[in-house]
Amino acid sequence: MNSQPHKTFTIFHYRDNKGALVWNKKIRALIKNNFSGLREDLKKPDIVIALGGDGTILEAARKYHELGSIILGLNLGHVGFLASVREEKNFLGAISKFLTGKYHILERMMISTQVVRKGKTVFNAEALNEIVIKNPLGMVRLEAKVAGHPIKNVNGTGILVATATGSTAYNLSAHGPIIMPDIKCFIVTELLDHSIPSPSMVVKYLNPISIKVVSFRERGLISLSKTGKKLDVVLIADGESIFPLEEKDQIIIQSSPHLVKFAEIEENYFFKSLQEKFGFK
Repeated sequence: MNSQPHKTFTIFHYRDNKGALVWNKKIRALIKNNFSGLREDLKKPDIVIALGGDGTILEAARKYHELGSIILGLNLGHVGFLASVREEKNFLGAISKFLTGKYHILERMMISTQVVRKGKTVFNAEALNEIVIKNPLGMVRLEAKVAGHPIKNVNGTGILVATATGSTAYNLSAHGPIIMPDIKCFIVTELLDHSIPSPSMVVKYLNPISIKVVSFRERGLISLSKTGKKLDVVLIADGESIFPLEEKDQIIIQSSPHLVKFAEIEENYFFKSLQEKFGFK
């Protein structure tokens, strides 16, 4: 259990989520009536109460992780692998437990990536779930290495590098393995390779991964809405940060020095989420 007192909080959700708006009011009333010493701080909160699905909780983690804020995720989506509490009927009780120190902190690793082009770094990003390199409407040839050793040659849609947290996201859809979220590692998974497919590889987090864009056919069928730039192959960090890639680009992926702190109210929450997701008995 955690005895460190919390002084500041914020509630994070999307404005168009009507259910979150209702819960926002309920949570504020609970805090006002029972935890009056806790004040709201939008810029540097000790705790972040995130209302929504995994996408919302992911966004909250990206926004506040550098501050060391503790994320309490309340699931208003489907299964909610990132959430601390799955069912709405348990929200208020869980918040009371959390604010009285009855929780554990689960630290999850993040990954950092940079794109090197002609010897210069042209893009940087961090991700909690995954880094994806893909050609959405065609094929791309990629070479992946771990600590300088070749591990995959992909001639297909692309490749992704996920964290253990991201193992239940895009990686799972691509038939990659599920990893317990407190394990620090990378998962390298091919995306629709046209050659003989090779299985995903789980890599220790201390080993840097490099991916080279060998070649692709330039057709310019996609364009970025903000700039209008035509593109074929893209790097996508957590489904949000998008960067167009060129031939011979090198993508370097390493563990980030930042960790995301999630509050765990319910023991064995991860396994219970799997049970609910897949119907295990």
